[in-house]
Parts: sequence; C-alpha cells; structure tokens
Amino acid sequence: MTATAAPHDATFFIALNAGSGHSETDERRSTIETVMRDAGRRFELTMIDQPDTIDEIATRLAKQAADSGGVLVAAGGDGTINAVARQAVAHGCKFGVLPQGTFNYFGRTHGIPEDLTEAVHALLASRVHAVQVGVINDRVFLVNASIGLYPNMLEAREADKQQFGRSRLVAVFSAFKTLLRPHRRLRLALNIDGKPRHLRTATFFVGNNRLQMEQIGIPPLSDALEDGRLAAVAPRTKGKFGMLWLMLHGALGRMGRLNQADELTTFSFKRVEVKVRSLSRRRQVKVATDGEITMMSNPLEIHVMDEQLLLLKPDPKPADVD
Repeated sequence: MTATAAPHDATFFIALNAGSGHSETDERRSTIETVMRDAGRRFELTMIDQPDTIDEIATRLAKQAADSGGVLVAAGGDGTINAVARQAVAHGCKFGVLPQGTFNYFGRTHGIPEDLTEAVHALLASRVHAVQVGVINDRVFLVNASIGLYPNMLEAREADKQQFGRSRLVAVFSAFKTLLRPHRRLRLALNIDGKPRHLRTATFFVGNNRLQMEQIGIPPLSDALEDGRLAAVAPRTKGKFGMLWLMLHGALGRMGRLNQADELTTFSFKRVEVKVRSLSRRRQVKVATDGEITMMSNPLEIHVMDEQLLLLKPDPKPADVD
C-alpha cells in the first residue's frame, strides 16, 4: 500500500492512558490539547483511568473514528497501543500513536518521537502506511508474543516497577532477578508452515518488530519482517548463567556475536502451530503479547493477519531512505 496523506479535517479520537502519576498525566493531557488547538485540529481526548475500561473506550472511539473518517490515537506504552490498535484493525479506521512507555518499540520502529510534543506534531504531519499485524489465538500483537520464561519476566518487571518506578534500569535488573529463579524448560511440538518440528527451550519468542529484532542481533530475521513473515527465537542454553549471558548480549544488541547454531533456534514463518507438551493436564498457556499477560488455549496458532494496520507515521528522512 502506497503511503497516503490523512485528511486535514479528520478528527483525532485520542485514548490517553492515565498511568500512575496524576501530575504527569495532567501534563501529558495539557501538552496534547495545546498542540492540537494551536494547530487548529479537531480532537476528542478520553482518559483511561482504569485498566479494565481500555477495551470499552477503545471500541467506542474506534467506531466514532470509522463512522466519521477520523483517526483513532493511542497515547501510552506498547500494551496500551496494542489494545487500541486491536480496535483500529477491527473497525478499519486510521490509527495514530503517541508513545509514552518504557521501551516504546512500536513507536521507535516507525520513527515516531518519544518526546510528547514532538510526537503530536509528527502525528499531524504524518501519512498513512500499512503495517503488518501478528495474531496469536485471535489476539493481535504489534511487537512480540511469547510463552515460557519471558512472560514470567514481564510479570516480575511490572511488580518491580510498581515498587521502584518505571525505568529501563529497573526493567533490566528485574529480568536478571527472574532468570536466577528456578524455571521449567518447555517441550514444544511445532508445525511451521506445514512442516513438523520439536523443540526444548526456556522461552519461545515471536517478533513482529524490526528494531527489537535488530537489537537481538539477527539481521535475517529483521529482514523477514519486511517480507510479510514473523520471526521466532528460542534459546537452547540450559543453565542459569548461560541464560544470563545470552540475555546480556541481547540487552546490549550483541547477540549476533554468539554462535547462534549453538545458542539459539531461529526461523521465520507465516503460520505456526505451537503445542506445549510440558503442561501435563493443563490446557491453558500463559502468553505475553506486547507486554500484556493473558491465558490462552493450547495449542497456539500464530500467523500474519490478512488485514493491515493503517498507521499514521512520519515519512523517513532522506538520510534514512535506502
């Protein structure tokens, strides 16, 4: 799909995650409203004060955007962006992002500034680009989906952020702490684009974000995301110190320097079925999608969605164009 300009008279329906800080939220709201009004653009801003209201609010705003030819906008972290994007895809409306999370992989991948004032200005000047969406058991993901150790790390990270504050440093130390605890390796039966395969790993990670895959350090998988495929990574390392070493390289963007044949199983795909055989009688699997934890039925079906997300994002700068 060729990038197209959004109508100048389109209304922006903005869902702003209130987060944990009242004064910070007020400042964010004021920033968005000021830039929008100064630019003479029409908008409606709705606060998400309770996490359990996000789906209801996103659905209502998406319907309004679709009916009026407007733009649905998510202001928050990757989890908030995922929840609002689900409704943008379901209603076929245009979608914008104002990144406000810890890592902001989705926004950074698409050249959207992390500074809020700059992000609002960029949104107003953006054009519509079609963006690939991943699906796991009917739940969409824009950045990644995973099972095993990674969801446990995310749960621990969220608890530590509540206690010590939201920062990337807290996230890294929380991950190391989780890795030092006992964890079970998964026994997986895979069907990859019709081909069977078995795998034992501590975590099974599926990427749909070029920036994150580049930081992991596996360029061929990064390129696969531009070719309508998803990228799978599963560490083979058994010991705790081996996992720590693997994660350290990944955090520093140096995993590609490891001997991948020995340390990682990697492949790209359009569709994969993942059956977790190490769950005994349990039929539910803990799954992380863009940082949010849910329980899903086993086996898991993961594929690229036929529909694409109609994302408003800045055109690449001339220096960034290949």
